[in-house]
Amino acid sequence: MLARIPCVPNENVLVGFETSDDAGVYKLSPECALVQTVDFFTPIVDDPYTFGAIAAANALSDIYAMGGRPLTALSIVAYPAKGDLDDLERILRGGVDKIHEAGAVVIGGHSVSDPEMKFGYSITGVVHPDRVLANSGALPGDVLVFTKAIGTGVIATALKRGIADPGHVEASIQSMLTLNRRAAEAMALFGAHACTDVTGFGLIGHAREMAAASGVTLEIEADRIRFLPGALEYARQGAIPGGLNNNREFSSCAVEIARELPPDVETLLYDPQTSGGLLIAAAEAEGAAIVRNFDEAYLIGRVLEAQEKPIRIV
Repeated sequence: MLARIPCVPNENVLVGFETSDDAGVYKLSPECALVQTVDFFTPIVDDPYTFGAIAAANALSDIYAMGGRPLTALSIVAYPAKGDLDDLERILRGGVDKIHEAGAVVIGGHSVSDPEMKFGYSITGVVHPDRVLANSGALPGDVLVFTKAIGTGVIATALKRGIADPGHVEASIQSMLTLNRRAAEAMALFGAHACTDVTGFGLIGHAREMAAASGVTLEIEADRIRFLPGALEYARQGAIPGGLNNNREFSSCAVEIARELPPDVETLLYDPQTSGGLLIAAAEAEGAAIVRNFDEAYLIGRVLEAQEKPIRIV
């Protein structure tokens, strides 16, 4: 559908929707560009306050992935007309608290009556035009750094089915509540060529976007991937979100699997993440420095010259 939408040339648009990047970037001056994004979704946890905070962290992540600093937020609320207003207040409070933690401020929003609850934010940030980190800058020889464990999608599905261990749910929640702010600061300090945050399309889906935009192949070492506690177990039990199957259907054609993988490991590579980690492409020395100086970061692969498939799993 997007291929049929006209893309109007504008010299100030540094990043548009052509490369499926995390946010748009618009140059205001030689020293300043706006970074803009929007994201919202239905509840994935039971507690209203936590849901609001996770929704905010998820939206903020797009700004961090572009190398930007978030400034302002506009809330997006779809809520049942006869819904509990105390719950809505807690959702909004959770979001505001997380936005403030990021050093940004909520300046307004919009709400509609909807029988299905949805919540999120439109975030505006700033970045120097010369320091924008798009998903299109990965270079052959770069290493791939990732900053969180995978598994929020299957754990949320296990929670809905009533089979999730409370400890596993709490670990997933803490991961989703963690801002990518420190990861972005480490990335800016040591330098990176490209970045994307891994969210709804899963690790494979977002890696595919980076590979396509950069004209390279990303080689991912499956044994290096870290999974949230319980994620592999729930995948084996069949707690598979619908989005995971959609991701696999869309992206598996772009993947070369060079070794036999346990089915649950392969499945989780497509797991849709909420407020997931940053996938960073950087020169080998800079990637190693990011890993040394940010405890949650770890190497998961490397960037190759373009091959037959944009993603290679080894």
